[in-house]
Amino acid sequence: MAERVLVGMSGGVDSSVAAALLVDAGYDVVGVTMKLWGGESDSGCCSVSDVDDARWVAAELGIEHHVFNFGDEFTQHVVQPYVDAHRSGGTPNPCIECNRHIKFDLFFDRARMIGFDRIATGHYARVAELPDGTFRLRRAVDPNKDQSYVLHMLGQDVLGRLLLPIGGWRKPELRAEAERRGLVTAAKPDSQDVCFITKAGGREDFLEARGGLTPGVIVTESGEEIGAVPATELVTVGQRKGLNVSGMGEPQFVLDVDLKESVVTIGPRRSLRVAETGFAQPVWADESFEGAAMVQASAHGAAPPALVEGDRVVWDTPRDRIAPGQSLVFYESHPDGDLVIGGAIAT
Repeated sequence: MAERVLVGMSGGVDSSVAAALLVDAGYDVVGVTMKLWGGESDSGCCSVSDVDDARWVAAELGIEHHVFNFGDEFTQHVVQPYVDAHRSGGTPNPCIECNRHIKFDLFFDRARMIGFDRIATGHYARVAELPDGTFRLRRAVDPNKDQSYVLHMLGQDVLGRLLLPIGGWRKPELRAEAERRGLVTAAKPDSQDVCFITKAGGREDFLEARGGLTPGVIVTESGEEIGAVPATELVTVGQRKGLNVSGMGEPQFVLDVDLKESVVTIGPRRSLRVAETGFAQPVWADESFEGAAMVQASAHGAAPPALVEGDRVVWDTPRDRIAPGQSLVFYESHPDGDLVIGGAIAT
């Protein structure tokens, strides 16, 4: 009997092709679209049209399609923590929290509860089984689309039952495959934005409507007040643009954001450099880890070498300070390292 696979179908081209490949491979496939955000959205995610597109593709593939409503859980685990993080001076990544709590927790649990053997998604990453029988998340073949960074929290229970059919594909090839199959999503643009933040209003309108924003002052490293910001909650460590300061002689960057005092400290690039970065809430693919690793601090950034020691990362070469709340993801230690060891939240 074929293994039963519940595949998440967002209504985009990636998950559409993922579902098609699973059908080709002989799995007993059922598609599910997760309804997450019920508020205002113009990002092309969580919309009625996305559900319709997923349903159309499922019909073309001859598989069942259902909708799971995780709206309350999404607000609790993703939206509210996003708001809270900004109010405490953090710079959160809501897509990571959505993967952590919704797409690979609630969805995985629901799949097991209703009798499915595996789950699958259209993420660009791969699952590797090591000689000792443990599993690791692995970077995708396409470095421009690799999503292992935002899936770093996956542990053995999920990895052992997860299928990522498009991890070995490059995006142009995948779109060509969708077109060859005549899938309605073949030319659909990728969704790049946070689904609950509108392009028109942005973070400013979203946070303003959920408790207001706090004006603040800009000071130099010596404490001299030289400017102001309309909303301290919208300022991020490492930010350069939008500070409206001049006559400083060299470019200025945000070094620190103090939400309690509504103070933003700025300074030259050299003052942004740090030798180490603290972290909290580590998660590991298998056992806890210390030692040499390649450490990535943004979704599509570089992964420079470092040492993981206790609750800190010691960089081989000083690098720009990382905004608190961002994720640090640890990969195996060599220049081509593509296996995820784990990850944590920068402090």
